[in-house]
Amino acid sequence: QKQLTQAGIVSSLPARTSVVAAANPVGGHYNRGKTVSENLKMGSALLSRFDVVFLLLDIPDESHDRQLSEHVMANRVGKGRTSSATVTRSSHELETSILLQHSAMPLSERLQIPAGESVDLIPACLLRKYISYARQYVHPSLSPEAAQTLQDFYLSLRSQSNSADATPITTRQLESLIRLTEARAKLELREMATKNDAEDVVEIMKHSLADTYSDGLGNLDFERSQLGAGMSQRSAAKRLVNALHSHAQRTDQKQFDLQTLRSIADKVNIKVMDFQGLLSSLNEQGFLLKKGPKLYQLQTI
Repeated sequence: QKQLTQAGIVSSLPARTSVVAAANPVGGHYNRGKTVSENLKMGSALLSRFDVVFLLLDIPDESHDRQLSEHVMANRVGKGRTSSATVTRSSHELETSILLQHSAMPLSERLQIPAGESVDLIPACLLRKYISYARQYVHPSLSPEAAQTLQDFYLSLRSQSNSADATPITTRQLESLIRLTEARAKLELREMATKNDAEDVVEIMKHSLADTYSDGLGNLDFERSQLGAGMSQRSAAKRLVNALHSHAQRTDQKQFDLQTLRSIADKVNIKVMDFQGLLSSLNEQGFLLKKGPKLYQLQTI
């Protein structure tokens, strides 16, 4: 809700909205060694408002590249979308959407179009009406089984993040899981979100988290976050501590003012977006002790 004040009258108006946003990385190339926030140069407060974040990387793939080139060529010659074959399904198969066939098959596989088949897309005007109707008239609630599935997944994420000596998983992720599960049921105009809906959302969230927390080698690293420091800032922190340690041994001085810290960082070519944030991080981790305004003491010597 948004509070407005006019002529001494304070009123609260509903201001909920859905936002789908796209952004390009700085320099046109995504660096897997950095976090999403660092790659996009986007403030953490804004980025944290999105329930899920996905990376769309241009990875060479012969099949996908062929389909994309055919689509582009068809548009250029004015033929619109094309298909290599028509869909041939029995009447029984047409009665049930593949999305409704909840089985052991993962959602990502159920969404794949089998080879030799194509899909007739819903007209944009009809899709807009469908979404508008669902948003206005359908308000699902969670079933006990769905709520338990989401809670179990959330607790497992919390356990993993805590064991990695980081706490990027908060109740905001749990709220996102609830909203996405309700939206999954709303998509099919149902008033009750089931366990299957929750399992689909858990799979979607896993893909989003893998994009957010995986490092350059494809390993999950919960010390990373779309909001915090990636490999670049952790590397800078380590280099700064080493430089301060060497400087303290040479000068027998363990206290540094802010200007001296910046000077030492420049000498070892440490460049970060938020230098004050880097110092705060080192202070929280116990490498630096804040002794006063703009004054820090090295604790590792």
